[in-house]
Amino acid sequence: MSRKQIHLAAFMNAGPQGTVGWRHPDAGDGFLTAEHYLHIARVLEDAKFDVAFVPDALAVPRSLGDSFEPAVKFGTGTPRLDPMTVIALMSSVTTRLGVAATMSTGYQEPYNLARSMGTLDHLSGGRAGWNVVTSFQDAEAQNFNQDKLPDREERYARAEEFLEVTTRLWDSWSDDALIHDKESGRFARPEEVEAIDHKGRFFQVQGPLGVPRPPQGYPVIVQAGASPTGRDFASRWADVVFCSHESLESAVDFYQDMKRRAAAHGRDPEQLKILPAATTVVGTDVRDAMAKHEAFFELVDHEAGLSRLAYHVNVDLTKYDLDGPLPSLEVVGVEGHYREVVEFAEREKLSIREIGRWYGARTEGNMIGSADDIADTMEQWLDAGAADGFMIQATHVPAAFEDVANHVVPELQRRGLFRTEYEGDTLRENLGLNRPERGEWRNRVKGVAEAGA
Repeated sequence: MSRKQIHLAAFMNAGPQGTVGWRHPDAGDGFLTAEHYLHIARVLEDAKFDVAFVPDALAVPRSLGDSFEPAVKFGTGTPRLDPMTVIALMSSVTTRLGVAATMSTGYQEPYNLARSMGTLDHLSGGRAGWNVVTSFQDAEAQNFNQDKLPDREERYARAEEFLEVTTRLWDSWSDDALIHDKESGRFARPEEVEAIDHKGRFFQVQGPLGVPRPPQGYPVIVQAGASPTGRDFASRWADVVFCSHESLESAVDFYQDMKRRAAAHGRDPEQLKILPAATTVVGTDVRDAMAKHEAFFELVDHEAGLSRLAYHVNVDLTKYDLDGPLPSLEVVGVEGHYREVVEFAEREKLSIREIGRWYGARTEGNMIGSADDIADTMEQWLDAGAADGFMIQATHVPAAFEDVANHVVPELQRRGLFRTEYEGDTLRENLGLNRPERGEWRNRVKGVAEAGA
């Protein structure tokens, strides 16, 4: 009987990698050049990765000390290039690798996003993905005529309507609307194109979209919400969920919860892929890999790590005693990261200052060791029902991705856990996801209504 296959995604900034990844002796410094991203794309496609995933934020972080100085000083969360431009470049030198970009429902309009993603899906031959975020920093709001972010429930309410409008726009053309009949002069069937005439709380959009229906129906939708509201949103709309866990046990709990929620909304749970973060440090053996990790840890200033953590939780940690414990925070930006930090800090009894150093060099998923060790851990998580694959977070680029491609991937292939050739042409095909029929958005909106009943 064939084994369940692992899916691999690459988490890569359109800018410096991680907190101090740019300081690593083997890190490239060409993040402002096209060749940097083109090289990474070729490495990932040669290794048969499913997708390159680019996070984003619409501000230079100000969460630590209400100043952008730490972020600029240490290169945490800044600079960030436009991810759509970057993934379009990456798609131009690949034929199977999926490319996904983060765009916020808080500071975009559905028509523009549907057109951009639809265009990229066509030009890439069906390899586009959209990581849906609602934004989590007040600094972002302050770049868009607001003093602070709306509360979480308000942001998700906007996101719900945003997804409905966007998917309806992708569906505004039928799959066979285009005919290109040069002899008759008929370009398309008007009866197969429709306006959406949407008038809602947040958006008024007439349609139809000026781009025919994407090759994938809908570009692959990625989401990373960890709060109860975020989980419910993802279990209805997402194809891929990106998550972060400090232990195998919490990963199993999350996996089971998300699959259960998907089934409750009438979805096939296998059509929701769960990809926990995995920071890989590959050595000849555990001792060699730990030496590499410890050398990387020595590069981290506690303030750099706290800058990154403050950015993720959207809380100014300088308000607290840095040599005391992390206090309970009721309202945070990225809830998944906060829970992970609390779990680890309580177990290790860390002060805020110590958390900063750990967070700046943290390795998620305990993926430190030889290629065989890392493959063992991945196989353990797969068999335990904690993951459908992994979001590889490189400590530095491109070398850490090259280590996975050259050492870990061949070991996974030897075990029959990872492809040796791509299964299909589109990102959906390679992830084992069905192509949505026209009108699939109705099932997702129905889930919203039922959840509120």
